[in-house]
Amino acid sequence: MQNHLPDAIQRLPRLEILDQPTPIQRLVRLEAALGDGLNGVRIFVKRDDHIPIGGGGNKLRKLEFLLGDAIHQGADTLITVGGLQSNHARLTAAVAARQGLACHLVLGKAVPRTDRDYEQNGNVLLDRIFGAHMHVLETGENTLAFAEHKAEQLRSAGHVVAVIPTGGSTPLGALGYAVCAEEIQQFSARTGTHFSKVMVANGSSGTHAGLAAGFASMGLSPQMVHGFAVLVEALATAETTLKLTNQALQLLGGSPVALTDIEVDGSHRGSGYGIPTDGMFQAVQLLARTEGLLLDPVYSGKAFAGMLADIRAGAYSAGDNLLFVMTGGTPGLYAYQEAFE
Repeated sequence: MQNHLPDAIQRLPRLEILDQPTPIQRLVRLEAALGDGLNGVRIFVKRDDHIPIGGGGNKLRKLEFLLGDAIHQGADTLITVGGLQSNHARLTAAVAARQGLACHLVLGKAVPRTDRDYEQNGNVLLDRIFGAHMHVLETGENTLAFAEHKAEQLRSAGHVVAVIPTGGSTPLGALGYAVCAEEIQQFSARTGTHFSKVMVANGSSGTHAGLAAGFASMGLSPQMVHGFAVLVEALATAETTLKLTNQALQLLGGSPVALTDIEVDGSHRGSGYGIPTDGMFQAVQLLARTEGLLLDPVYSGKAFAGMLADIRAGAYSAGDNLLFVMTGGTPGLYAYQEAFE
């Protein structure tokens, strides 16, 4: 077991967005509020919502490697895709603005909502403020195909264009969360705090895959990571996560892992991506009213609800330390005003 990633990661181009590891803190007031329902379990959070650019969030870790490579290739324009309220799109626009790059966002209507807040507020409002060129497609249209066509048009006009897939969830992007795994392991070594599980929302799978690859490459079990599927059902999510994990491990020079090494729970996804659940509402309000911290309605709210449900069901023992990765996405709360009302 080691506390550092393989040297291979140091040879990859990287744009330094995070100036230091994000904080890890214990949720003392939440624990007090839950009382005996915790069964002696301790809850910590990794504050990846704390990164000070563009509103913060997990996608910034992926963009360190994706934009490092794009800039290394001489790109002057970024194009990425996502849902209308994509956190990844918002953060790509923010980092592009900071680097002086043009940014095109190709956004699809992936959630069955048509209220004004969902279509104009939240991440959509911030995309505009960051100066991104926005292309909103109707339900069912192929966002990646549109992005590739737009890239060809811009290349014909003399631009160097980098196209980033949904969520920045590529093998290279996933390495951002291998770095996060290294931060967690170094915190554990420094403080003597061993985490039984690291909990995370799993949408496009890059965050979960990067953590799993990072732990595996340091000699730890990828089963340390427990993902809660929020985009598609659990098996498909696990298969995508496995593929990305092994591709990231290949970049790190590590050995592949098996599907049994990838833990994904799909029971808190609800009826679909971006569709609220009662558990999500309760988790968002509970954490806000005990710790003053904000979960988002699409990803971390559902995952936090899943973690609490597992604790109450006795899935963990007294003395276990659980680490929940706060992946950000809080601008999405403003897009869900009607739902919270």
